[in-house]
Amino acid sequence: MGNASSIEPTKTIFLDIDGKKEKVMFSRHCGSRDIHDLIAHAAGVSRYAEISLRDSTGAFVSLNPTMPINTQSSPYKVSSKEPSPTTGDGEVFTQVLSQVATQFNKVFKVEEMKTDIATRLSALERKMELEGLKAVEIEKCKRDISDIKDQIWNAQKKFVDFNRLSDDTQTISSLSDERKISLKRDVPSYPKYTLSQETIEYLKQPTFDIWHWEPNEMLSLLEHMFHELGLVAEFNINPITLKRFFLCVQENYRNNPFHNFRHCFCVTQMMYGMIHLCHLWEVMTREDLGILMTACVCHDLDHPGYNNTYQINARTELAIRYNDISPLENHHCAVAFKILSNPECNVFANVDKDTFKRIRAGITMLILATDMARHGEIMDNFKMKLEPEFDYKNKDSLDTLKMVLIKCCDISNEVRPMEVSEPWVDCLLEEYFNQSDREKMEGLPVAPFMDRDKVTKPTAQIGFIKFVLIPMFETVAKLFQVIDSTMVEPLRIARDRYEDMKEKNSMPPPPSQNKKKTVTEK
Repeated sequence: MGNASSIEPTKTIFLDIDGKKEKVMFSRHCGSRDIHDLIAHAAGVSRYAEISLRDSTGAFVSLNPTMPINTQSSPYKVSSKEPSPTTGDGEVFTQVLSQVATQFNKVFKVEEMKTDIATRLSALERKMELEGLKAVEIEKCKRDISDIKDQIWNAQKKFVDFNRLSDDTQTISSLSDERKISLKRDVPSYPKYTLSQETIEYLKQPTFDIWHWEPNEMLSLLEHMFHELGLVAEFNINPITLKRFFLCVQENYRNNPFHNFRHCFCVTQMMYGMIHLCHLWEVMTREDLGILMTACVCHDLDHPGYNNTYQINARTELAIRYNDISPLENHHCAVAFKILSNPECNVFANVDKDTFKRIRAGITMLILATDMARHGEIMDNFKMKLEPEFDYKNKDSLDTLKMVLIKCCDISNEVRPMEVSEPWVDCLLEEYFNQSDREKMEGLPVAPFMDRDKVTKPTAQIGFIKFVLIPMFETVAKLFQVIDSTMVEPLRIARDRYEDMKEKNSMPPPPSQNKKKTVTEK
């Protein structure tokens, strides 16, 4: 399941410099110092001058890439102050060096080479003192520091960090499938948890309460699932690589109300539960189980919180890139395999080419199947495969079953107990309302089930449970009868609960309240 948004690659602000109107454009990749230098150039002062901006109300505006956009009619007033002549070259250099070091540390991991860097920078400082470099020569010093950065880059051979969006005001145009993804932290980043036997057994149940676990604990539980199912042995996965893979996956889920890392864990745990509940190892290979579990882990990577309908209507970069065909699901696949292209995170590094080709095709097929626009097509195909008898040896039939299984897990919250499932409804409605508010603002069509002015919790769930969830799980129960009591029955209970809730919400007030209202009106 997926969503997204659109943002311009550059930002434009308007300035008032001593009564003269100027326009400055800068990339979202610019740092605060870059923006400072641009404004200094526009104001005709040196780059070492102090620059300050005030808006039309007189409030100071911070010089950074996230500064508010203004208009030509309400420019920021620019004030500048050149550094005092008494300021020494050493102090100026120290300031510049501090700014360069700040940007330097944003891009590179330098813990391993801290001593080498400190020695080189000290040498540069001594060189300045001995030769008495002036402010105009600091550019030479910056080039030397840049050379150091290049050397560290070549030594570490790290991948460029994948830019992530979190602000709801940002849009999907800055999402890219073409950047390499790095691991921002390395193991051991979290302690090794010892799971009790009770937790190990509980983890296999559809009733598992996913709200009681912290992110690091969820990472450990995911590791346990892969080890317990024999996937680590099947694919000859280095345990450290498995840890790095899960860490990188976690880092590439956004902090959305619903489509976040906890949702990823929730879907993966339900798949793990269904594997044990239905004894899927009896009808599938371990390779198939590995594809199912990995697809669940990756199925909503870098989800921006705005669905495919928004992408297509807003004509975002992803919609254009994928020709309006499952843009988000295609993006989730692309991010997944960008993570796997990093040798540090590639859990399939030790399989042969033919096996990896099957794994890649299988994961892609399953993630694309989570697009709800394909729900009817996939379910009709699955029902045909059930008649007269399901053939587990037929690849097409088995692929269809796997697609239905990941679909079940992706939207399985209502299978869980009410205290576990109901918070997810609140999360989903929050994400829906964020999207519908944006669509109204941008003049795009708004789906009624996302409109905060039209939808309620009962109306949001009743139709979905009755016409999507129950029929789908009942169809799966024709293959695995245990599903009927463990999953279909809880769905029927959830349907009845929401129908009762709807009826109570629509009931007129008690007679005493009506009488009081009538007296008040009189």
